Amino acid sequence: MTTTEPTTNPSLPVLENFSRRAAVKAGFATLGAGAFAAAISPLRQAAKNTSAAEFMQTHYTELSPEQKADVLARLETETKEKYNAEVTIADDRPIPGTKFVYAINLSVCNGNGKCVEACHKENNHDRDTNQSYIRVIEMPKGTMDMEQGSTTYSGAVPKDDKFYLPVQCQQCDEPPCVDVCPVKATWKEEDGIVVVDYNWCIGCRYCEAACPYHARRFNWKKPEVPAKELNPDQSYLSNRIRPVGVVEKCTYCLHRTRRGKLPACLEACPTGARVFGNILDPNSNIRWILEHKRVYILKEELGTKPAFFYYFD
Repeated sequence: MTTTEPTTNPSLPVLENFSRRAAVKAGFATLGAGAFAAAISPLRQAAKNTSAAEFMQTHYTELSPEQKADVLARLETETKEKYNAEVTIADDRPIPGTKFVYAINLSVCNGNGKCVEACHKENNHDRDTNQSYIRVIEMPKGTMDMEQGSTTYSGAVPKDDKFYLPVQCQQCDEPPCVDVCPVKATWKEEDGIVVVDYNWCIGCRYCEAACPYHARRFNWKKPEVPAKELNPDQSYLSNRIRPVGVVEKCTYCLHRTRRGKLPACLEACPTGARVFGNILDPNSNIRWILEHKRVYILKEELGTKPAFFYYFD
């Protein structure tokens, strides 16, 4: 008599989801028991708040249009139940022939922080932690070394011996965060934006550790946003409320930019320091700046090839 080892069908959603969550255990296999327990504690909390439908959801990129519509409708209903607010969650796709690029004029930025506030509100960040995807670093003049700056500056700005360096996701063409994700929950789209499927993320934080710009955030707690302050215009891969226990990041406000609008941080900037556009458009402002200004990128030596530039007048 011969026996056959049991096999699993990788096409079953529940097994797919189980295996991606189980990848956390493999990732932390070298940790001690105490460290491992601490590392996965947010995942345990997230599991308590995960519905059966969410747990069984396949990777968003693999869903049919009909399945995506069902997922979006489910998320809208869940948001209504949890936050008592009516929202619309869209599936905003890249615009053909578009590569989004950002630039900041460091001669004009004065460290006022309005971009940080706009990001906080636009992207439905947790109000208690005052989170944002943008950090503004007060830098000593003469260096672009982020380690020499401070994000906790106070007093009147700008200071004579300082300049101000806003830092957010650089939307790298060679993103190390994407390379290290064990479950492919983050990827780069056709228009250059690096996105995260928040329902597929297992919260291992490998991407957060790999990002040399400290541009990713981990949700340690359920985001708290009052219904009256909730931005109802949302997108699946952008500013919908992220679950506890997942990593999130700037998406160049794709729920706005893929609809022909500008990022919220740019519109909020009172000094006109921010420039955004399609680098593939030869008549765009961003294209002119990259062709006529001396531009800088952060940590060029790492080879991440950011789509985020800085320049001085």
